[in-house]
Amino acid sequence: MSAPASPLETTVMFHVGPVPITQPVVTTWILMAVLVGVAALSTRRLSLRPGRWQAVLEVVVHTLESQISETIQAPGRTYLPLLGTLFLLVLTCNLSGLLPGVRAPTAHLETTGALAAIIFLSVHVYGVRRKGLLGYLRGFAKPTVLMLPLNIVSEITRTVSLMIRLFGNIMSGEFIIAIVVSLAGLFVPIPLMALELLTGVIQAYIFTVLATVFIGAAVGDIEGG
Repeated sequence: MSAPASPLETTVMFHVGPVPITQPVVTTWILMAVLVGVAALSTRRLSLRPGRWQAVLEVVVHTLESQISETIQAPGRTYLPLLGTLFLLVLTCNLSGLLPGVRAPTAHLETTGALAAIIFLSVHVYGVRRKGLLGYLRGFAKPTVLMLPLNIVSEITRTVSLMIRLFGNIMSGEFIIAIVVSLAGLFVPIPLMALELLTGVIQAYIFTVLATVFIGAAVGDIEGG
């Protein structure tokens, strides 16, 4: 099976009926299974007197919850399952591209588009749940009803921006490393790989923070008050 000729193309692995299942989808499924397995093993024997590994997990969870609380200005535990899972998944996807023979799923538009769509829907679900349907919809007409079209367009454009930002940063990093490897050999791009590692962590953090800000804006009028 030949590799895609363009970073915007994907390799179809197999079909489920008429639906093509591409390489980024399969890779994402594998990474999700790994994360679920690690989570199950890590939480199997929790104790009131945590060992070293449990202590690390508690620090990670507490840090994520604190960051969410500070951004939304509300108890972060409500949003931790979504945003914490989102951060870990995006981080794992970003860093998977450093493994030999693996392309990061987030270097493909369909993956970042799906993640952005989840955030788009979650923002409105949390907003409606907190303010009620009419109360939430009235927020689009603030400060004046003339702003209604602009506010709707803003919801769409910021979601597209979220998708493009993550895709562009991860895809460009992988593309540059691939070019350097083809021109200069295997060991030369090691410093670039270290930079890609840092970029993957930063982009996962930025993606999650922006998602948190969007949710905070949807629920903030009531949560903050």
